[in-house]
Formats: sequence, C-alpha cells, structure tokens
Amino acid sequence: MTSEENARVLDRIDSPADLKTLSAQERADLACELRQVIIGAMSRNGGHLASNLGTVELTIALHTAWDAPRDIIVFDTGHQAYPHKLLTGRRDSFDTIRQGGGLSGFLRREESEYDAFGAGHAGTSISAALGFAKSRDLRGSDEHVAAVIGDSALTSGMAVEALNNAAQLNTNIAVIVNDNSMSIAKSVGALSYHFARLRTRPFVQDLEQRAKEVLDHIKVGKKQLHQAADGLRLGMAHFVSPKDGPLFEQLGFSYLGPIDGHDTEAMIEIFRAVRDMKGPVLVHVVTVKGKGCQFAEDDARCFHGVTPFDPECGEFEKKPGDNPSWTSVFSEVIEELAEKDRRIAAITAAMPDGTGLKGFSEKYPERFFDVAIAEQHAVTFAAGLAAGGLRPVVAIYSSFMQRAYDQILHDVCIQNLPVILCLDRAGLVGDDGPTHHGVFDLSFLRMIPGIVVMAPSSAQELADMLLTAVQHDGPSAIRYPRGSCPAPWQKRAPEALPIGRGETLRAGEDIAIVAVGPQVQVASEAAARLEADGVSAEVINARFVKPLDEQRICEAAERCGRMIVLEENALIGGFGSAVLEVLSDKAPECRVARIGVPDRFVEHNKPAVQLAGCGLTAEDVAARAREMCADKAPAAAK
Repeated sequence: MTSEENARVLDRIDSPADLKTLSAQERADLACELRQVIIGAMSRNGGHLASNLGTVELTIALHTAWDAPRDIIVFDTGHQAYPHKLLTGRRDSFDTIRQGGGLSGFLRREESEYDAFGAGHAGTSISAALGFAKSRDLRGSDEHVAAVIGDSALTSGMAVEALNNAAQLNTNIAVIVNDNSMSIAKSVGALSYHFARLRTRPFVQDLEQRAKEVLDHIKVGKKQLHQAADGLRLGMAHFVSPKDGPLFEQLGFSYLGPIDGHDTEAMIEIFRAVRDMKGPVLVHVVTVKGKGCQFAEDDARCFHGVTPFDPECGEFEKKPGDNPSWTSVFSEVIEELAEKDRRIAAITAAMPDGTGLKGFSEKYPERFFDVAIAEQHAVTFAAGLAAGGLRPVVAIYSSFMQRAYDQILHDVCIQNLPVILCLDRAGLVGDDGPTHHGVFDLSFLRMIPGIVVMAPSSAQELADMLLTAVQHDGPSAIRYPRGSCPAPWQKRAPEALPIGRGETLRAGEDIAIVAVGPQVQVASEAAARLEADGVSAEVINARFVKPLDEQRICEAAERCGRMIVLEENALIGGFGSAVLEVLSDKAPECRVARIGVPDRFVEHNKPAVQLAGCGLTAEDVAARAREMCADKAPAAAK
C-alpha cells in the first residue's frame, strides 16, 4: 500500500466540510478510527466512554448531511460529543481532554465555534435549540437547527417542557433522539417504555429499501421515481408505527423512525431529507451504547464514565490505599439503617450506581425509586413520601441538586418535612470541571429557614450524620465529596449528633482554624505545621453549617482574636459568610480570613491542583496563619 492509502482517514478531517468528499467505505473506516482514538484517550485520561462510542456513525452522518457551524447542532449533556470534537478541528489536541489546560470533557462555546451551546447536565438541548431556531426566524436567516438528545434525557422535565413549547412555536427544528435504552443506568419510566415499543418496529431504512426495489421495476420517469421515494422516506412514521408515532405527533412533531443509528449512509439520506421538512421533526435513532468495544458493550453501565483502564481488556487501574469512598460509606450505612427502620426510602434521579443506591435497590426494591432524570420531581416526590410518614433519602449529585432548589424551599422546607438530602460530589470534582463542581450547595441551602446542613469530615462522621438526619423531625442535608475518605474507617455503630454542635479537635491560643467537611483534615495538618513554628492554633470541626455552634466559635474568637475559616464551597454566601455574620454581632474585634472557592468558575484539572489554586492546602493555610500572627508573640514565648 502507498503511504497515502495507508494513512488514516481521520488525519484528513480538519472540519466537517472534509466529510462530504468521502466515500461510503472511507466513512466506515473513519468510524473505526474514531473509536480507536476515543478508547485510547479514555484509557489514559478517563472520561465518558460507552456513550461516545455509541454516537460515532450518528455524528459522522449528521456532520456530512448538515453544514456546521452555519447549521446549529446542539448536543445534550456533552458526554456523547467526543466524535463531534474529533471531527471539528480538535483531533490533534484530543489527547489533552480532561487534562489541565486541555479540552473539556463536555461542550464549551469558548472552545470551538462548532460547540454552539455548552452543556454538562441533561435535558438542555431542545430548549437551547428552540432558542436558536426562533432567533433565526426573528433575524430572517435560514440555517438549520438540530438538538441531539439521549432517550433518557427526554425524561428531564425541562426537555418535556421544550417539546411542548416547540409545538406551540411551530418553527423548523429537528430533535434527534439517540435511543440506546440507557442514560448511565437502564432507562426507566413511561417514555422509556414507549421507545422500547417503537424499537420493536422494523427500521425505516429497511422498509425504504424494499420500497425502492419495487419502484425500480415500475416504468416511470426518473423525476417521478425520486418524488415517490422522497414521499416514502418522509411518510415512514405512519407506516412503521401507526399506534406509537402519534405520541410525538400529538405534540406537534413529525416522527421519523426508528432509524439504525449505526447505518451511516441511511442516516445521511434521512438527515438531508429532514433539512427540507417544515415544522418540528423528531428523528428516532437506535444505537448501541459502547458500540465497537466489546467490554463496553457488555457492561455499558460500568463503562459510561471511566477512570484509566487497560484498553485491551477493560481492567481498571487500581488506586493505592484502603480508605473507603464517601459514596460507599453512604451506601453501606443507609442500607443498615433501612434494615432497622422501615420508614426509610431511597430516591435517585437516574444514577443508582453513582450515588451508591444500587445495593439498596436490590435489598429493598419496594422502598427504592429511580425517578429518571427528574431532580425536581425527585424532591417533591420525597416531600410527599415524608408527608405520608416515611423518611425519604434523596441522593443526588450536588451540582444536579441545583435544579431542584425551588422544590427544596417550597415543598420541603416551608412544610418542615423530614426529607434527607444527600449531596454526593460536593466540592471541587476535578476533571469534570465547572458544570459538575458542587461548590454552591452550602450557599444556596443555608439561607433556607429550618433546614439542618451537615458536612462530615470522616467516614464515621458521615454514618453519624445519616442517623442524625433520620431521627430529625425536619429537613436536613448532608454534603460529602467525590473520592476517598481522608483516613480508614474505624467503624462503630452510628451515634446521633446533637444538632448544631461542633467539636474542638485541638486547643490553641494564637489563632483558631474553623473548618467543615474534609477541610478539617487540612486544618489539623496546618495546625501541626504551625506548632513547629511556635504558633498555637485551635482547630474546630464545625460539623454543622446550619445551625452553627455559635458559642464554640465565639469563644474561640474571643480567646484567639484571629480566625481562619476553611470550606470547599463558594466564598460568597458560604460557611465563612455564616461565621462572619455571627462574629459581626458577638465578636466584632476578631480578625477573620476566609479560604474557599473564589468568585469564578474553576476549570477542569486534577483535584489537588484545583485545591491549591484556591489556597486550600495545609501549607497555604499555615502561611496565611503566620501572616495573621506576625504581630503577635508566639504562645511558647509568653
């Protein structure tokens, strides 16, 4: 073979325009190459594997048929858009994905003109695409607009709202549903069942090919033949699914499907035809999550979001250390509590694995509820369970819980219902970046009257807080980070904590360091460094962000006259702000320094780099303490 023949097709693709000159065989080769690149990069960097492997042909077909960036393509969530990144000028930098200073693992408008709309959470694409479409109409331009959304993301209330509004506006927009019957876990709910029924119908392109074969034997002119074929292509919805298609047609959409999402050539024809259709169109594309990688196909749940792994066999790299993860501690304790207390029910929003509730679902299936990607519904559903006498535990990632803020306030807290919010992935989450950092929950929760807000500093403290929340006759929230606990779990039976009481871990006279959550470990390490310099630092584990242990904090402020407050949360309105509010009234003479997440979105990077960038390391804290104590004689010299 010549060097030109041996070269990768991908190396010739600098923009989607280059796809239009490829042959069918070259497009097939390109699909294989995209999968190899994605598997290689994910095996080194981690990221979303199975979801992206399933959208390779779909992305090739869409970019071949449409003219991005003039035509607008909005990908929902972004964890299905790695092929899109590779085909839109980011091939040579793809190895940097999810690395500091490299490509984002999601879509970012500032990263590429082809990323029409940024996203990291599910359900936003149809609303955004509809906005693009109406903007086009008002400006009088003629670009085409499409939203590419997973079937499970359609369970998001926002997506359903957008479908309803699209019918009302009746503008030209295409909604391409990537149906792989999964989000991260198995899809649930009535919409999932509806798509399952549609999947049992023959693929549209199979019927179309059979129809074309019949037309080929009819002696009519070429023009009439093409017109007949086009009519068949666009009318397949009624022929394929006369009972099921009307669900979307009653919403005002023309339905086309189901389409084989791995038949690139058929999809190109259909996407080209969709460009000429008027009004909202829904194209149902059936794909296989993990396609082309056997271990990812066999276990798409496990290989949805991955850490580095062996690309040959799929075995994950083992991390050193025996410390349990925060999620596994939550999982174990909530199952044990549920065994003794039948009031406990568990709710998740399409993430039983990520939130640690898979085991609960197997042990107590009648008390487990996966409500699909519907965080708002999850919280109000929990409020109903609580009003009915249960103790519901709602386990949702911190950044996803932001979507249910009104429900927390309006449906849970105003009624003082005993709903337990467990916010996993609180704090800085590393490679997933700004859309997934859980650094706002302390700020948006502590302003709500009546809620108890807790943050454990250890595995055992998380266990104690879960029992405390179950026994509390009102709303409560527990936030804990991604990753491993700071120390091994010295397990004992959980003990309920007195509400609003912290603990003093180390006595001191020169400066007090008050921390919450995993930052308590940082505070203790900083105090040890300061002791070597002759500076006496008191360390307080606040445990409760609301209500605060005001007496303990004020006594430390009066005794030391200097205080540092640590939190892995936004400084604006967070834990440090709560401490300042108390001291401004009761100990205004105390000098206070707050260390936390500044007023900016923290870019994706390794967690240690992110923490250092916020000054949340033991050395940073000790250095700040030395500065504050520079005008005061060390305790040892008194």
